[in-house]
Amino acid sequence: MAEGGDTQPRVSRFPGFRIFGYRSLERRSFMEVEILHSGDVKFEASARGHRVICDQPPTNGGSDSGMTPPEFLLVSLGTCAGFYAAQYLKARSLPADGLRIKVTAEKASQPARLGRFEIEVTVGELDERHREGILRAVKSCLIHNTLLNAPAIDIHLNTPAVAPTV
Repeated sequence: MAEGGDTQPRVSRFPGFRIFGYRSLERRSFMEVEILHSGDVKFEASARGHRVICDQPPTNGGSDSGMTPPEFLLVSLGTCAGFYAAQYLKARSLPADGLRIKVTAEKASQPARLGRFEIEVTVGELDERHREGILRAVKSCLIHNTLLNAPAIDIHLNTPAVAPTV
């Protein structure tokens, strides 16, 4: 695929996963992470040279050496909301001291999922105009919008070919 803003599909393959997306040099529209199994119920995820551990608590067979997948989802939503809030404050030369984001989620079933999220943004004193502005900014968060507008998720299984029996 030629670089430079074209929108040709890019397929990335690694063991067990295939992720589809588009790449553009002008605006990064393609994202990719690689997840490797580290044993038991532990995984290491990497992107752009950064690494995080995903694990389960002992009650789920893990060693609790990292956050669980649902906790990472909450982290993603909260840090995205925080980024947009901080950018709003910065653009208006308002202090971001004490900016804090708390995200909670409620589990749902049939199918198992997180059914409701709540984002609580705490920031210093703001007038009504800027309180409304912060709320608009947080609602512009990429992760917030992704969760509100369910994306297509394609799952592909890669396995070695089975040798024919003789």
